[in-house]
Amino acid sequence: MNEHVKNTDLQPPANTKKVFVKTYGCQMNVYDSERMADVLRPLGYAPTDTAEDADFVILNTCHIREKAAEKVYSELGKLRVMKEARGQSGLGAMTIAVAGCVAQAEGAEIIRRAPVVDLVIGPTTYHRLPDALERARAGAKVVETDYAVEDKFEYLPQINREKTISRGVTAFLTVQEGCDKFCTFCVVPYTRGSEVSRPLAQILAEADKLVDAGVKEITLLGQNVNAWHGHGPDGSSWGLGDLLHRLAEVDGIKRLRYTTSHPRDMDDRLIAAHRDLDKLMPYLHLPVQAGSDRILKAMNRRHTAAEYIALIERIRSVRPDMALSGDFITGFPGETDADFDDTMRLVEAVGYAQAYSFKYSPRPGTPGADLPDHVPEDVKAERLERLQALLFSQQTAFQQSMAGRECEVLIEKPGRFEHQMVGRSPWLLPVIIEMKADDKLEIGDIMKVRITKAGTNSLHAERA
Repeated sequence: MNEHVKNTDLQPPANTKKVFVKTYGCQMNVYDSERMADVLRPLGYAPTDTAEDADFVILNTCHIREKAAEKVYSELGKLRVMKEARGQSGLGAMTIAVAGCVAQAEGAEIIRRAPVVDLVIGPTTYHRLPDALERARAGAKVVETDYAVEDKFEYLPQINREKTISRGVTAFLTVQEGCDKFCTFCVVPYTRGSEVSRPLAQILAEADKLVDAGVKEITLLGQNVNAWHGHGPDGSSWGLGDLLHRLAEVDGIKRLRYTTSHPRDMDDRLIAAHRDLDKLMPYLHLPVQAGSDRILKAMNRRHTAAEYIALIERIRSVRPDMALSGDFITGFPGETDADFDDTMRLVEAVGYAQAYSFKYSPRPGTPGADLPDHVPEDVKAERLERLQALLFSQQTAFQQSMAGRECEVLIEKPGRFEHQMVGRSPWLLPVIIEMKADDKLEIGDIMKVRITKAGTNSLHAERA
């Protein structure tokens, strides 16, 4: 195992180099990309928005969707041309890395298929990036995909105030990684490893840094975030509900969110937090994937449709204005018309404010890929179209129900036009606020507004 030295000095050397990070996929990857930039900062690497200008290019990849790896190889083909052109121009060598879940899944195969790649590094080992980059720049082809035994967060530099300010008034904070659920369609247990929870002290220290940098809203992240567990100051066992209660006590944090959750880990303490904490926003992403008990069993979800609906009812009993989001897969192996009809009935019963839906695509190495009775692509597509039509109608109805309501909006940025500001409602919807000429608002303020109109993707409002 490589030796590591903790480095908390984030001031770059004078001879600044440039790094370009392209991020695919989930919020966890967004967070990881930001932390990789933090890791590289003491080595003299400053972010750039274009790959052509970069000394170091990182593709931080996602392996959840179909043909994810092929998209990476297509991008690597373009980077090969850039790398050759950069070398011919005398600007110096370009180092190319593939990080994230495709890196973890494919490892050395990436370098075999795309020799332009110098470095492959998995999502649990990017704290080793400085050492790996040094070896790659010395001419080695480096593959770092062993699951790190040590806690990578212990070796990451502290959040940098100047860098964090550039991220705005909202920020992600990873509290948990990996998953032990082993849903038969999912690669996460194989690319991110088993469930690991960050210690309370680490989380609170990072939250304090974010607040010091002007962050007002923190979203806790995890592949299965509500599986977080730890110990309180008195040594007692804590779950995510306890963690949220503690973070709500931090001065400067105005809003809290978390994602992504599994129904099996929504315990009483977490549900009660939605009742008791004004800072915890009324928006919950709680994937169900299907409404047929037979398909849920084949997916290894370990809950029934009735149990999921009962859970939603419990959550709404303590927070009636809760907006629900979900994930759905159509055409899982063996899914019949009757199974799909069960999914449609579940959607109708729950009523979603937002949802993500996809055709099933087999992920190599997962049990689902080896199941019999794969559904024809045209059937998957037809079912997906029907499902998305229902989900879109629910999303539209939810947004239109906002018209005339008053709510508080966290101001995030100026609008496209003069006297406009843009923020987020408690339900995560973007809100465009028409300001009066004498209104004085700053980014980070929380403003009470009246919703005047619901658009396709955003709300319009005026000061209440």
